[in-house]
Amino acid sequence: MKKKCSRELAYVFGIVFVALGVVLMEKADFGVSMVVAPAYLLYRWLSPAWGFVSFGMAEYGLQAVLLLIMCLILRRFRLSYLFSFITAVIYGLVLDGFMALGSLLPADYLWQRAIWYVVGMLFCSAGVSAMFHTYISPEAYELFVKELSGYFRVDINRFKTGYDCVSALIGVCMSFLIFGLWHFVGVSWGTVLCALINGTIIGRFSAFYEKHWSFYDRFPWRRFFETESAADE
Repeated sequence: MKKKCSRELAYVFGIVFVALGVVLMEKADFGVSMVVAPAYLLYRWLSPAWGFVSFGMAEYGLQAVLLLIMCLILRRFRLSYLFSFITAVIYGLVLDGFMALGSLLPADYLWQRAIWYVVGMLFCSAGVSAMFHTYISPEAYELFVKELSGYFRVDINRFKTGYDCVSALIGVCMSFLIFGLWHFVGVSWGTVLCALINGTIIGRFSAFYEKHWSFYDRFPWRRFFETESAADE
């Protein structure tokens, strides 16, 4: 018999898991997740000169740009897209909190870094999958994949893998442009590996969730996030 899990709780788990996973992968220093690589490089570039710029701030700033691009591709705007930016801000604050705690983790030996990398990738995948099981607007990254995969009628896990590979390529190009040729910062073999297998891992987590949990609405909030009209279909 399946256990019950509210979609609102899935939203909370999604934010916490993704933020924790990103911090653990950053701590491993094998390359951050390809999705957050552009924001991480922006943070590393701007923070030395402007100390107030945090990783979380770079995240929701870049996600605002991604939301604009998504709206231009879809040629529509929905109120739920604004909630996606609010999610990005909440995620950014949680991320900055975990970054402070992550500085206390030991990473002196290769085996320690390997553990942080593997656990971090699993947390990221579990978090993204959880966000796919909630009606509350996810971060721009997940919303971009969810909306455009549906718009182009492509399997969401395959679309996610393609999106991840493009993000990894953008991260590599940004590293070269900002820090110099062959000077990799934030992107490495771990970023590429994550780009190749992350979509598959997310699919496995989704299958696991759907096998063991039944998701339901705990609060009557869905109408605030689903603003589709017949004209959109």
